[in-house]
Amino acid sequence: MYRSEIISRNELSHRLIAFVILLFAGITTLQAQNIKNSESGVVGEEVVMQWNRVLTETVRTPGAHPSATIFPMRSYAMMHLAMFDAVNSIDGSYTPYLTDVPGSKNASMEAAAAQAAHDVLVGLYPSRAGIYDAELEISLDGIDKNRAQQGIRVGEIAAANMLAARANDGWNATPPPYSLPLDPGNWQLAPGNTVVTFTHYPAVLPFATTSSTQFAPNPPPAMTSDVYTRDFNEVKEIGSVTSATRTADQTLVARLWAGVGTPTANFFAWNNVARALSDSRGLSTVERARLFALFNIAFHDALQTSFASKFQHGLWRPVTAIRRADEDGNPSTSPDAAWLSLIANPPYPTYAGNNATIGMAHATIFALVFGRDDIAYQHTWENGPGGTGGATRSYAGFAAMAQEQADARIYAGIHFRFDNVAGQSIGRNVANYVYQNFLIPRRCVR
Repeated sequence: MYRSEIISRNELSHRLIAFVILLFAGITTLQAQNIKNSESGVVGEEVVMQWNRVLTETVRTPGAHPSATIFPMRSYAMMHLAMFDAVNSIDGSYTPYLTDVPGSKNASMEAAAAQAAHDVLVGLYPSRAGIYDAELEISLDGIDKNRAQQGIRVGEIAAANMLAARANDGWNATPPPYSLPLDPGNWQLAPGNTVVTFTHYPAVLPFATTSSTQFAPNPPPAMTSDVYTRDFNEVKEIGSVTSATRTADQTLVARLWAGVGTPTANFFAWNNVARALSDSRGLSTVERARLFALFNIAFHDALQTSFASKFQHGLWRPVTAIRRADEDGNPSTSPDAAWLSLIANPPYPTYAGNNATIGMAHATIFALVFGRDDIAYQHTWENGPGGTGGATRSYAGFAAMAQEQADARIYAGIHFRFDNVAGQSIGRNVANYVYQNFLIPRRCVR
């Protein structure tokens, strides 16, 4: 018999973890793995990698993700946290997130992880239960029956607790309306946009932070400031669809990171990097489960903080700022009524920058988990709709990829650089908080 023990996040001890970034260490080169839409299991596939693939295939299947108002990273965070709690209940090396199931050390961690992932995904995507059942059979194949049964029970408890904890987390709420007066500086729908989106996100229950404003950035610079003037003129020049100064490589970068809803979406890119890293660094099952859980909850909460900042400050996008520069009270900015950005504008305000937030959250978690930032690697972008992707790019480390992700939005003409500075601050602060307070090593392994 097993006993479920639910541990509130507020009851987890908030201990700081000392760490050293080994800048002088040697560099390892790796090739980030891409996930193909195989829709079939692979015998012998590591269990965390298997179910990460399964979820990615689900998200990438048209119509499978049930709502356009729910970001997929919620599913990633829920599944990977349940998997972590399941394997950690057996291994015991870290503090749990929600669930610690005391039981036999003989229980199979692979069975526990697979059952937890299976049950969470069936709860989130019930129409695909048959696919998940088949994957579960592959996961359990070859495991001693007694060990498998013990692990299955642990996974069932971890998944049930996760689904219950997130059942009313606010993601299913109807997004409230959002509009601002036509005053200078106020965000307005950009060309091509018809409705603002994700206005409900700031009120969603975070996975780790105390609220969506715990790590809110400072307000944006005044429109008459030197910072605003510098960043306005930068994006006006380099981000225009007809820019004469943006290089071919910068245009490629802008288009690669613009692939929201395509195989080049940022959460696919960073998940692929994590897959390759966890293989090349030889992570154990519990270490791998912890890595995927940490960066997915940091992703969710950092992006939530960025969205909260957007709707709090309501700052106009560069396209509006440039077309109406004669209204900003700044003699050093000049209007261009026909200016257009390289890529389409997202349907919400500019400050802080989401991509900058996301990149820095991932890079910070990876550097903390691996003890260093300077792990060189390559990432191959898949071909997306309209030929987007297909490039292989090299990075000196995690921060380099995060910086490219942030810069891409300036090259694309949809963000000011001060948006990115604020976003990177959010990503760094949230990731550090997550790492220091959740899934932390136990002083004595039980």
